[in-house]
Amino acid sequence: MAKGFTAKDVVSQAGKCFLVTGANTGLGYETSKALAANGARVLMACRNEDKARKAIERIRMAVPGANLAFVHLDQADIGSVHDCARKVSADEPRLDVLVNNAGVMFPPLQRTAQGHELQFGVNHLAPFALTGLLLPKLAESAGSRVVITSSLAHKGGKIDWDDLDAHQRYSRTQRYSDSKLMNLLHLLELDRRLKAAGSPVTAYACHPGFAKTDLDRHSGIFRVLFPLAGAIFNSAAQGAWPTLQAATAPDAVPGEFYGPQRMGGASGPSGVAKRTDMARDTELAQRLWQVSEDMTGVRYPLG
Repeated sequence: MAKGFTAKDVVSQAGKCFLVTGANTGLGYETSKALAANGARVLMACRNEDKARKAIERIRMAVPGANLAFVHLDQADIGSVHDCARKVSADEPRLDVLVNNAGVMFPPLQRTAQGHELQFGVNHLAPFALTGLLLPKLAESAGSRVVITSSLAHKGGKIDWDDLDAHQRYSRTQRYSDSKLMNLLHLLELDRRLKAAGSPVTAYACHPGFAKTDLDRHSGIFRVLFPLAGAIFNSAAQGAWPTLQAATAPDAVPGEFYGPQRMGGASGPSGVAKRTDMARDTELAQRLWQVSEDMTGVRYPLG
């Protein structure tokens, strides 16, 4: 079996700036910590400033001199997404990598500030908007990247075009799977458009397998399962390996999807992951792109 990619394979990121969403806990925290340990400046984009500041303190205890900064971002409000993008674009000399990590899983029916079903809004619409708004800043740096976090759950995803915001029916597990399928469709069309425009920015997707993070806070079964199977599944640090591969590996392939290589993609070091035929459907991707532009008001500057 090939060794696969782990945090030990991250090369020096000195001089580079990363924006990591949802960086105060779980995969985002471990990603930020690993990047900082390899010399990167990391902008930790979080909804709760107090939690973000405490996370920064914890990383600095482990990585003395870590170059970290808090940026406010509430992905349940497109207005906050605009504010975050404006601040980063204005204040930072450069931005090399955007890591779209933040998400929610299995909440009871809730809505964003704009009235969208929460998982659709936070897991897809917000990353779609943030990526488009930061694309000009990213394009200023050679070799810049966008990373989109999906999930094994995308395999059960489908898109109910007539009820995107769950006004007619709501299944928390189905809507999560749908949002994770949307992440891969976003990657598919983003990669196509970046290449067609000759953009210096490249795009990748990743998934953590089964990793113990705070994302399971709305799911009783996962909260029971992970302590019992902790030796089998990934820790949060191990779950961050595919993110780190997509964000930093010199040989990462634009448009590719990365995830754990063992137990059907559930655990282990990172490598190329499998995705469904639906996640490769260019017509679905183009339709979702148009809907996402209309719903967010964000249009990518790609000609």
